[in-house]
Amino acid sequence: MTSTASEAQQGRAPGERPPSWQQRLRRFGYVPRPVIGLRERLVPPYSRPGTQVWRVLGVPPVLAGHLVRWAAWGGPLLVALVAGLLRFWHLGSPKAVIFDETYYAKDAWALVHQGYEGQWPKDVDKTILADPSSVQVPVEPGYVVHPPVGKWVIGLGEHLFGFTPFGWRFMVCVLGTLSVLMLCRIGRRLFRSTFLGCLAGALLAVDGLHFVMSRTALLDQVLMFFVLGAFGCLLIDRDRSRRRLAAALWTDDEGVLRPDAGIADRLRLGWRPWRIAAGVCLGLACGTKWNGLYILAAFGLLTVLWDVGARRTAGAVRPFLTVLKRDVLPAFVSTVPVAVATYLVSWTGWFAGKDGYYRNWADGRKGLSPDHVSLPLLGDVPLPQFDMTWVPAVVRSFWHYESEVYSFHVNLTSGHTYESNPWSWIVQGRPVSYFYESPKPGQEGCPAKVTSDCAQEVLALGTPLLWWAACFAVLYVLWRWAFRRDWRAGAIACGIVAGWLPWFFYQERTIFLFYAVVFVPFLCLAVAMMIGAMLGPPDAHERRRVAGAVGAGLLVLLIVWNFIYFWPIYTGQTLPIDEWRDRIWFDTWV
Repeated sequence: MTSTASEAQQGRAPGERPPSWQQRLRRFGYVPRPVIGLRERLVPPYSRPGTQVWRVLGVPPVLAGHLVRWAAWGGPLLVALVAGLLRFWHLGSPKAVIFDETYYAKDAWALVHQGYEGQWPKDVDKTILADPSSVQVPVEPGYVVHPPVGKWVIGLGEHLFGFTPFGWRFMVCVLGTLSVLMLCRIGRRLFRSTFLGCLAGALLAVDGLHFVMSRTALLDQVLMFFVLGAFGCLLIDRDRSRRRLAAALWTDDEGVLRPDAGIADRLRLGWRPWRIAAGVCLGLACGTKWNGLYILAAFGLLTVLWDVGARRTAGAVRPFLTVLKRDVLPAFVSTVPVAVATYLVSWTGWFAGKDGYYRNWADGRKGLSPDHVSLPLLGDVPLPQFDMTWVPAVVRSFWHYESEVYSFHVNLTSGHTYESNPWSWIVQGRPVSYFYESPKPGQEGCPAKVTSDCAQEVLALGTPLLWWAACFAVLYVLWRWAFRRDWRAGAIACGIVAGWLPWFFYQERTIFLFYAVVFVPFLCLAVAMMIGAMLGPPDAHERRRVAGAVGAGLLVLLIVWNFIYFWPIYTGQTLPIDEWRDRIWFDTWV
């Protein structure tokens, strides 16, 4: 058979080129990816919202145009307003010292009055609630195992509104509300979509764990705020450095931006203030709780890899070597030393005074370690002492204090009713009860007609449907990063891993589910990204878009309903015992 006859049998004219594999797959619905220009790859444009929704609502075209332009800030501010109203509603209730507020509220009050934490007497909580003006700040220093930044934040609220539940919860609630606004803007910059950014913020607004932590004077919510702030600063720095690269590249006669190996290899990206701001945020995170150190390491690696990707896109032949020569040292200097300096400044109250715990430990000592240590069976064993008198005594005292705190944390293995394994966090296996009372019938809102005591609880439980959706979203993000090389997915995964993975190395330690609040914003970003995929691309078939919108809308509505359903046990409302049991879905929640 001749080649001409063979081509005729295959339905092609003589001499016509056979179809490419992409063309063959078109009959099965394959659509090739659009070619994206270099400028768009370096600095992706924001999607332009349409006015169709406003037209359906009967809004005049001129006003609709203004609303679209204002959406970039108007949408996030509206979401944050709703989140703030929810969080500040009856913030002083329950009027009690709940869970670890018994440590941080009192330590914060001592810090703002004398610059160091005091040794509080037992059973002083009742006196504080009854008459805070009668409580004297203890002069004797207290041994505390967390740095002071978070307590300074709590203390600012107490300074403004007094030594009351509202006062010590106020600033944490402010940071919780601001974090919703930040996440909306971060999501908008990450996805280049105002809708997806606001969706991520709205999901954070209705997450039960974030909600409860926003209404409780604990340190982890403060840590989350600074971690999220650092991520946002690095994201802005990424856009600005890539815009600088794009501006330095040359444009051909047709106006198309072209890569240039020489420029990509030699260009210095100059002053990067947003990366310094990220270093300050990370220093404040470490100054709140030490697990901020893991975030510092992860985010430092992330920003360097972003530089590698930018220089590769701009045309660098050996982008890793170029970044090693041009960017690694500036990235290190603008984050690690800045974070360390910020951490040390946060201890100003301890350094400036003479009465802080271990403040005078080095007086009369030559070394950095105690004179002896007590060992099992051996009793007191002397330790070798090296002459370190050339180091200022205050520095040696501070080093000793930090080493004692580290020893405390790694050896904290005493059991607790609500401790949990980090494996169970993502499915909300063991939430923490911050407050529980059993009002009698006819008292404290308990209906007089009930036959048994009611229940009043504040349960640090993430909105279950949101977290269970996040299980699939995390898998989607990992797939997207591994197989599509989507930098956005990699950034989200970095935030989750940095906040979650380190706890797997301390599984014998006493740890709690509420530590997971640090990476809750990144889970919300992952769910928002998954919902964006459910909605489909803008050029998808109408039936595909409708099906995606219905599925995504149903998921979001179920998450909001789930938050509303658990609202009474997030806010300490009094419930008949049967209604309380209806909300305790698993035995491990008790």
